[in-house]
Parts: sequence; structure tokens; C-alpha cells
Amino acid sequence: MAFDEYLGERINQFMLSKSINFYTKKMMGGLVFMVNNKMCCGIHIDKKFGDSLLMAKIGETAYKQEIKKEECLPMDFTGRPMRGYIFVIPTGFDSDKELEYWIQKAIDFNYETYINNS
Repeated sequence: MAFDEYLGERINQFMLSKSINFYTKKMMGGLVFMVNNKMCCGIHIDKKFGDSLLMAKIGETAYKQEIKKEECLPMDFTGRPMRGYIFVIPTGFDSDKELEYWIQKAIDFNYETYINNS
């Protein structure tokens, strides 16, 4: 099963509309959007869930609040969740407004981290 290419195009269009400097990389059976040479967001096929999930790197502070939402899952490949990363199930990014919320959270965290580490 390939990742959801339509979702990839939706993310791509949002990034372009915001003039975000990004590139994509195929990794872990999915597609990752790189901003400032760091993973920002992406699409992951989850075999347990049976669908493409949106992955967003939102940071540990935002994670504590967002993980409480029913459309969110911990990003877990190895039995140990990755800190600051979240998976969003398809019902959490059906509308453009919902998708933009998650992508913007990931972009904001990426730029905050980039500025603080420069």
C-alpha cells in the first residue's frame, strides 16, 4: 500500500501557498516534508491502523495538549513513542482547515526550533 498521494499534494499546496522553503523525502514507507533540513511533517502508512496517517513534529509542549484529542495518536515505531511527534488519523485532517491547523503547528515548531538553535 502506497501512502496517500492526494494528502501529499494537499500538504504540498499548503506549503507553497505559505511560501515555505521545503523539500520532500521518501522514507519509512511514507513521505516526509523537510523544512530547514529537519522533518516537519509527513505521511506514514500505519499497518496497525490500516491507513495513511499525518505525522507532525509539534514539540513536547504542544504534544502534551494535542495528544488528548481523539484524532491524535503517539508516533510510535518501536514500542516507545517519539517525543514531540504526533500522528493524526484521517478524520483529524479531512477538511483543509483541519489539515492546515496541523501543518501550521509543525511549521511553527520547526521555525521556533530553527531560530532558537541559530
